[in-house]
Amino acid sequence: MSPGLPGYRPWTQGYRPHNAPAPVNGLAIASLVLGVLCFVPGVGLVLGLTGLRQIRRRGERGTGLAVGGAVLSGVGLLLWALLFATGGVSALWHGIREGARDGASVSLTEGQCFNAPGGALTGVTYDVDTVPCTGVHDGEAFASFRLPGRGPYPGDDVVTDTADERCQALRDGYAMDGWAVPAYVEVYFLTPTEDSWAAGDREVTCVFGHTDEGGELTGSLRNDETDLDADQVAYLKAAHVLNAALQTAPGEEYAEDDLAGHKAWAGRVAAALGEQARMLRAHSWPDETAGPVAALAADLDKARAEWAKAAGAGDADGFTAHYENGLDLIDPVRTVIVRSVLGLATTPPTAGDAGGSGSRMQV
Repeated sequence: MSPGLPGYRPWTQGYRPHNAPAPVNGLAIASLVLGVLCFVPGVGLVLGLTGLRQIRRRGERGTGLAVGGAVLSGVGLLLWALLFATGGVSALWHGIREGARDGASVSLTEGQCFNAPGGALTGVTYDVDTVPCTGVHDGEAFASFRLPGRGPYPGDDVVTDTADERCQALRDGYAMDGWAVPAYVEVYFLTPTEDSWAAGDREVTCVFGHTDEGGELTGSLRNDETDLDADQVAYLKAAHVLNAALQTAPGEEYAEDDLAGHKAWAGRVAAALGEQARMLRAHSWPDETAGPVAALAADLDKARAEWAKAAGAGDADGFTAHYENGLDLIDPVRTVIVRSVLGLATTPPTAGDAGGSGSRMQV
């Protein structure tokens, strides 16, 4: 019968031919999928057996799918049981965690030197090759610590700011004599990524590297209590007290922009100068060192008095006058004689030196 002629009846949406095949059981399909994936084999086995019962009762298709899914799920269930019994699950999870950590903070121990892929430390988020510090290398690890927190990843800015603050504070424990650190050395840090954080990675590694991208270091920068003598350590520990106070300068460069902040800073510096002088006088120095140290301690007393007056100044002009006097009395040049007799580095760092002490003005 031709279309459009009387008696023609087109198929409608609800039309179903009498010889349409029976539907495939949904549980049988799900069982096979779970059996192949093997993620939850127990569920796949249950679905397969349930699907077989429904197929018999409803006359649906999918017997082969249900049987295949049940068999595969059963095998998967046995494999999981074997992994649990032999500790394989723990090893598997460890591998997953390590894979997530790959591209996070690199596992380096204090004192290890290494080369980074491409020689660049900025953005290093993958494994590095450890090498002897005696030869050329890209970086040297000087400290590590773990970030706190069990919640979600706090964000790149928080992780970076925390790493920067902590690594800068830890550098003096590894390279106690900041004057011996070349100006071309900068502090870098290797931190967790968002992915590795989810796997439990919290480790930050602090490293020394070249200020120039791809620049190389030679020899170790380590100078701490393992290779310095008692007199050198006593002097440097006293110097670090002042360094720590100087680093707390307010963000505003000029006193008139934040007089209260500058006065509070001057008070901290005055207290540090008093403590530094006390520490120097408390140590028993060799005869050749005692005289220069005594002279330095006297200069520190004078500097403390000026910084204390700056802390009590009534206006910005008064603060600046005492501040400049006090600053002159802690000029690094004044410490060269003491450093020379102690066998420490004698070239003062200049302002802005990355590896020297910059504004810290270590004495």
